[in-house]
Order: sequence, then C-alpha cells, then structure tokens
Amino acid sequence: MASPGEAILALHGKRTTGPVGLDKMLVDDVGDVTVTNDGATILKLLEVEHPAGKILVDLAQLQDEEVGDGTTSVVVVAAELLKAADELVQKKIHPTNIINGYRLACKEAIRYMTENLSFPVEELDKGLIIKTAKTSISSKLIGSESDFFAEMCVDAAMAVERTDRSGKVTYPINTINVLKARGQSSKESLLIKGYALNCTRASEAMPRKILNAKIACLDFSLQKTKMHLGISVVVEDPSKLEAIRREELEITKRRVEKIIKSGANVILTTGGIDDLCLKQFVEAGAMAVRRCAKNDLKRIAKGTGATLTSSLATLEGDELFESSLLGNAEEVVQERVSDDELILIKGTKAKSCASIILRGANDVMLDEMERSVHDALCVVKRVLEGKKLVVGGGAVETALDVYLENFALNLTSREQLAVAAFADALLVIPKTLATNAAQDAISLLAKLRAFHNKSQNDKKFEDLKWSGLDLVEGIVRQNKDAGIFEPLISKVKSLKFATEAAITILRIDDLIKLNKVDKKGRDEDECTNKISKLATVHVDKNASGSQRLTNENKFLSSKQKFKPGVGEFKRCRVCKKMTHHIAANYCQDCAYQKGICPMCGRKQIETCKYRQSLT
Repeated sequence: MASPGEAILALHGKRTTGPVGLDKMLVDDVGDVTVTNDGATILKLLEVEHPAGKILVDLAQLQDEEVGDGTTSVVVVAAELLKAADELVQKKIHPTNIINGYRLACKEAIRYMTENLSFPVEELDKGLIIKTAKTSISSKLIGSESDFFAEMCVDAAMAVERTDRSGKVTYPINTINVLKARGQSSKESLLIKGYALNCTRASEAMPRKILNAKIACLDFSLQKTKMHLGISVVVEDPSKLEAIRREELEITKRRVEKIIKSGANVILTTGGIDDLCLKQFVEAGAMAVRRCAKNDLKRIAKGTGATLTSSLATLEGDELFESSLLGNAEEVVQERVSDDELILIKGTKAKSCASIILRGANDVMLDEMERSVHDALCVVKRVLEGKKLVVGGGAVETALDVYLENFALNLTSREQLAVAAFADALLVIPKTLATNAAQDAISLLAKLRAFHNKSQNDKKFEDLKWSGLDLVEGIVRQNKDAGIFEPLISKVKSLKFATEAAITILRIDDLIKLNKVDKKGRDEDECTNKISKLATVHVDKNASGSQRLTNENKFLSSKQKFKPGVGEFKRCRVCKKMTHHIAANYCQDCAYQKGICPMCGRKQIETCKYRQSLT
C-alpha cells in the first residue's frame, strides 16, 4: 500500500511543514534553481515515476487550485493514511472494510469539526483577518515580515470586493496583478489601487497622463498590412508596385482613424505599432501602448468594461470600431514606481482592480515571494467568503484524534480498527510541527492530547479545545487567544482530498505494466515472434539432399539473435520493406535467399567462420 514513492513524497513534505519548516532547493537539468517550501511546487517539479506517487502529486495540485494553502499537509496526511492502511492489510483486514471505515471517519470528523471546533465570524474584523493571513505567511520565506505582507494581502483582497447579481459578495483574487522587480528589500514592496501594466508609452511625445480615459483593448498589431504566407500577388506592370505599398499603408491608416474617431484616447495592443501610426496618435493627443500581455488586457477589459477586439471586420465585409467597445477609467498615467516606469490604470469603472509590486534581491527570492503572497491571498479570500475559522497549531487534528478514538470504541463492526487508524494518522500533523521546531514531540503531544481529552469529557474545561502548540517556546497554549487561525474550508477540503486519494490507491489490488506498442500498433513480442518464425528455416544452397533445410534454432537462441529495436530502421534492398538494419542492408528473408550471412554480410554463408562458431 505505502509505496517507496509515497514515502519519499511524504518525507519531502514533512520537513517543510510548519512555521519553522525548511526549504528545498530544486535544480533541473538545465541548471535553473528553485528554492521553495511550497508543497505543490516541490511535487510539481519532482520527476515522480511511481503511479501511486503521481496520485499524490495530483492531490497537491488540486489542493492548490481549490484552497491555495495546505498543499504540504494534505500530502502528509494522505501518505500517513496509506501507511496505516498497509498495517491493517498485513493484519488480514480486508481493504473494503478499511475504505468504509475511512469514509465513516472522514464524515464524522468533518461534522465534529464544523459543529464544535470552528467559530463563526459575523462581522469580520480586519485585525482577525490579518492574523489569519499571518498564520499562512509565517511558514514562508517572508515569515519575518509577516505583519507587513499580511496587511498588504488583506488590503488587496478587500480592494477587489464585488457583488454579483444574486447579492453574494465575492473576492476574485485572480484580478490582482502581482509584478516582480529586482532590487531593494522585501519591505519596499507596495500595493497600488489600480491595475499596474509593465509597459510604457510607445512614444515620448505622447502625454504621460490621461484623465477620463476611454480605453481600447486590441488583440492585433497596428503595422503595415502584409499578405499571409501562401498568398502571392502577380504584378505585370512594375509601376503598380508603389501603388500596392501605398495601399498597404492606407489600410492601417484607416484603421487608426476609426479607432481615434470612436473617442479612444488610450490604446492598448498586444502587437506592434508603426511609426506612421504613432504620428497619428500623437497628433490626436492619445496614449498608445504596444506589446502588452494578452492576460493583462483581459483583466483590464473586465475591470474597465472594454471588449478585447481581435479584428475590426464586420459581417458585411467592412471594418468598424464602435465606441461601445471602449472601457472607462478615471485616470491612466505613466509613473515611476521604484526603479521602473509603469502604466497605472486607476479608478476602473466596471470593476475595481489592485496590483502588488514585490521587491527582492534576486529572481529566486521574488518567485518564492510571489508563491507566498498567492497562498496568503487565497487564505484571505476563504476567510472573507466562508466566514468561519478554526484554531491552528495542531489543535484541530489532536481534537479529532481524541474524538474519533472514542467514536471508534462505540462501533461494533470491522470498521472500528479503520476509524482508530484514521484517528492516529491525523496526529502526524502536530508531530511534524513539533519535530521541525526541534521540540520534544512526544511530551508535547501527550500534553496536548490530555488537554483535548479533558475538554471533551468535562464541560468545565471546554475552553481547552482551543489548545495548540507554541513552537517557539515549546509549550501548549491557547492558540485562539494567540491569534493562530486558519479557514475552516481549508481543513475540510484537506481532509476530504487526503481521504479520497488514500481510498483511490486502496482500491487498487494489482499493477499491470503494458507492453510498448510500435507505430503500427503491434507490440514488441509480436514482432519478435514473427521474425523468429521467418528466420527459423533458411535454404543452404551448397548442402545436399535432406540437409538443404537447416534448422536455425541454435542461431536464433544465441546472444546475437536478431531482435526488433536493435540497430537502425532501414529499407531492404530487395523487397523494399522497412526493417531493422542488418549487414549489407538486407532483411533477414532476403539475406537468406541471396546466400548472404545476415550477421557479417559475407556473400557465401558457408565461408562465414563467425556464423559457424555460433551454429
């Protein structure tokens, strides 16, 4: 059940778990270096060959997409569940009973966690949300500046607050643009209310600032029109060449005039802009920006209400650009932010936007900062939308372990052992947190379990259910008062995903490796058998009588046996069939018919001493 691949993945994950977890340096075959402790990134870059290990890699990617945080924990828990299941299978417990027990335990754990271990937040306090973001950032590279980045992420998420038609408030964090700029320290990072575009004006003669901007988002270039590849124009009169060149320029000119007449004063395009077109924009007092990223234009179009236009062609065959395709913003300005010039789009009319500019010493640090900010933004989004929190520091996992152990004692079916094993597997999280912090995991875990056991059996000590680990001092404390919070949805989804991944692997009882199939759809064994049958008998011209047919089984069973896949793939001189290369470029059948030894290429088979030594 627990394969070597799963054990290695869990080991990599364990050492990066918690606020004092270590980072991994991953170097690919090109020499590119990635330093991170993000579980999804580590597993994505690893070359995992074991099929069961690939399921855990997909599990981490799913957790990253659905929740954004907890990618390491979900893999560690899944691997521990498989390890516990393997021990039960060794004790002759049927996998079906284990699967039923795991499902029952997961369902009961989620119910208990939702009803007893979480607390609702009706009116979200900004300070409470910042503490939740700090919990996520504390385990990252920027953990020492967790206060600064937590507040920045909360402000950015609140800046993109939206209300849909049903009245539900959402926080689409994918609209937040994160830019990276080398230089200065990480505390020089800043949040900008508006969309920051990593581009500049196409010409210095254009205005730096446009008020009441009418924005055109174009997905084509404003350059001289050229014919597509494969299209040719035959000109009999050389004097008409100049007229063709002028018409190519006029087509682009007319497009620019249509865009300007629509009222656009800010033009953003993914392609280039000719100097002739730049002159027209300068004369019209418009700002043009070329070679913008298409993803940026999609976000700007959503924020400003513009339509990303890929062509001016209409159904009638004409070209038209209407004012309804334009977006609106209060201000578009080119400013110097830190060391770079950026285009800032402020006051978008349709939907609000925000941008974060990260500063760091090198690209490795900036990449890890971007991953950390993404995880923190996901946590803030889950808190703002779910409005339910749980206590971190191993409190939830320990409470579930104590509860499920007592729950298992009340079961009279075979699932009792599986539920108890599920409970023990959850303790891997507080164990790993304490171990990575260089604390005594055994004594800390014993105290923590005693606190939670007392809280569940005696109502006087009910507040002890918020007890968790203090990894700095190495003690058990009230983590609710300390402000160590996590979103409830993160814990629920982690438990569900880990259980489903473990069950998926548990349902597999055998591994069948299929043969490789060649281009014609035949496997290697089939090709080998056919060639062996053809080569079993050959005609020896110099033999007499019954000896003319010579058995070649010895020859074929030798180490020099002809096999497909050995040597080059060439065409036979005689039959013109494609075959693997043998001496003199003959296939095996034609070589025998010509009296040529297929091993050395001699014209007479009987004179081949090498062949005689084999037979």
